Amino acid sequence: MIIIHDVIQARENISDITHETPILHSSQLSDICGNKMYFKAEHLQKTGSFKIRGATNRVKRAVNDRATFITAASSGNHGQAVAYIANKLGVPATIVVPVDANESKLNAIKAFGGMIEKCGTTSAERLPRAKELATEHNGVFTPPYDDLFVMAGQGTIGLEILEQLEDTDVIVVPIGGGGLISGILTAIKQKKPKIKVIGVEPETANDTYLSLRNGKITSIPATTTIADGLRTSQPGNLTFPIVQKYLDDLVLVSEEEIKLAQSFVLERMKQLIEPSSAVTVAAAMSRKLGVEDKNVVCVFSGGNVYIRNLASTIS
Repeated sequence: MIIIHDVIQARENISDITHETPILHSSQLSDICGNKMYFKAEHLQKTGSFKIRGATNRVKRAVNDRATFITAASSGNHGQAVAYIANKLGVPATIVVPVDANESKLNAIKAFGGMIEKCGTTSAERLPRAKELATEHNGVFTPPYDDLFVMAGQGTIGLEILEQLEDTDVIVVPIGGGGLISGILTAIKQKKPKIKVIGVEPETANDTYLSLRNGKITSIPATTTIADGLRTSQPGNLTFPIVQKYLDDLVLVSEEEIKLAQSFVLERMKQLIEPSSAVTVAAAMSRKLGVEDKNVVCVFSGGNVYIRNLASTIS
């Protein structure tokens, strides 16, 4: 497991690359949710999501160890983040993407200096190919979440929240593979354990929920949830024990609740966030957090929305 020292070191390691993102507030959402609602704006982070934190910490460590080539398997936020930091450090990176990846995501990876190789349609096909490329070129594979340096990098969000809103009562975090929430849990529970941390998953991508209920990592079939950043089949081997140890609660939200939340944030707060970010707002708006009159910080994990699909994902 990572510890708070790892997160503090990660913050020092990534501070020259990443932004300290602001915390936003909404009076309207506060009234609707019955809590004072704040939002950690990682959609305003470099490359448009929190992923740059973990990617920077992992890739910098690899380059310090003389890596001359970086790979990742992702067509989304992780791929963009790895491409960006590798290019920044002057190391070539190849991102293995699905054959049906949309042009918007491919163009973003290319814009950040990444090379692209298409492989299959599932992560089960992409991951082995990315690892194979790393081996062939004496490089380093950068996992999207199940990696100690990646987790520690994501945990720096927790440190910032503690400094920006000292009287935080509750932090609400999206859960995919678990890299984001395991990092934040480590920072929060080892610095200020009285703060409640609640995870949120889509109802149709509930692998962590089932894993916690079963007491072991549990896989689910492929899902078509609009929260595409949370479409993992199971929690990570490294992330899940931290979630088991520290998480206070996990709630599920429906596709309609996600759409409503994303629409509300865009219309009323003038912030464009991904459906994966909107799950936290959805949980608060539907009064599923189980708290009232508290200072609640929802993590907006990213804002990389494919504009052509926007009309179909918002209500």
